[in-house]
Order: sequence, then structure tokens, then C-alpha cells
Amino acid sequence: MLALAHLRNGHPYAQLAAGFGIGTTTAYRYIAEAVGLLAGLAPTLEQAVLEASRKAFVLLDGTLLPIDRIAADRPFYSGKHKKHGMNVQDLADPKRRLLWVSPALPGAVHDVRAAREHGIVNALTEAGVACWADKAYQGARGTVRVPYRGRWETLSAGQQAVNQSHTKIRALVEQAIATFKGWRILRKLRCSTTRITGLVQAVLCLHLASSA
Repeated sequence: MLALAHLRNGHPYAQLAAGFGIGTTTAYRYIAEAVGLLAGLAPTLEQAVLEASRKAFVLLDGTLLPIDRIAADRPFYSGKHKKHGMNVQDLADPKRRLLWVSPALPGAVHDVRAAREHGIVNALTEAGVACWADKAYQGARGTVRVPYRGRWETLSAGQQAVNQSHTKIRALVEQAIATFKGWRILRKLRCSTTRITGLVQAVLCLHLASSA
């Protein structure tokens, strides 16, 4: 219950400790243990790709999880989002269900680089899984499909139609991510960046269990 309250509602340790009638250190230890166990149950990329191979296609997108950092922490600053955070990559199916969320990387890492570092592009390509992604993944290649580049007025009618269709399909993964970020702990992470991957994986485990 402590871990669920912390992850779902984002309550700080002191507040949870007072509510459960225990010490703050004890609350921290219990939550850390639970998060570790839950994170270990989250699906791996290999498991997600196996599940994806049964779908018509999957959707890939990156999201920035805001963190509490000062301006000097440049590796964590995302020029795209104009804020500090951690970059996580998300795979979702056509029914807006998340299949996998990657380990967290510093916010300065671009989406296409993050996808390569995690081995997402290679894994999907080797499995022959079609993947839809936005312009941030230009150059990913493999089975990753991205919109045509260029100003709207310079695109042909056919290219414009493809991009419009692409946008509608990609809206599915954005909806999946929005639901995932309903877990309040992800709205502003105030912990060490070394703990964020574990928190994200724990939330994913609970999120998938609650939406099954």
C-alpha cells in the first residue's frame, strides 16, 4: 500500500510515514524494496517485441519525465521541451496499450539516439515488426516508418495524405503515454536520477496489471 500510494499519488515519504504511523526511514525502505520487486516484473524489450510480433504494427514515441534539477545540469536539459528531465522510450500497440517503457536516459539525448542505444530499432527490424514514429526518428531506418520531411506546401498531394494518416495513427501512442503519466510520481521526479528507471519500471508493472 505504501508503494502504491507513493507511485499513484506521488505522496512524499514524510507524508506517507505520518499516515501509516511509521518512521520516514522505514517508509523509504519499504517503498524501495517494493519498487525493486515490481521493477523486476516489468516486461523486457525482448518480451515486448515478441508481443508486438502478434500485432499489425506498433508505435514508438519518446517522452520527457520532468525532474527537479538546476540550470547547471546540462545533460538533463531537453532543448526540445525546454526543461530538465529524463528521456524514456515507449512502445504501444494499436489499441493504445503500452507494451514497454525503456530505461531512463538524460533529457539531452535525442529520441532517435535513445532508440538506437536501447536496441529498439534493431529488435523490431529483426522481428519484422512495422513501427510508426514521428519526425524525431528520422534516419532510424529498419522497419521504423516516419513522416515525409519538408514544409507542408512543398510536399506532393500523396505525401501530404501519408503524413495526415501518419499523424492520426501516432495519436494512439500519445494517448497511451498520457494514461501512463496519470501516475503522479512521474509528473515531477524529485529523486536521484539513478532511481528513476526503477520507478518507471515499477509504474509500468502496476499500470499493465491495472489495465489488463
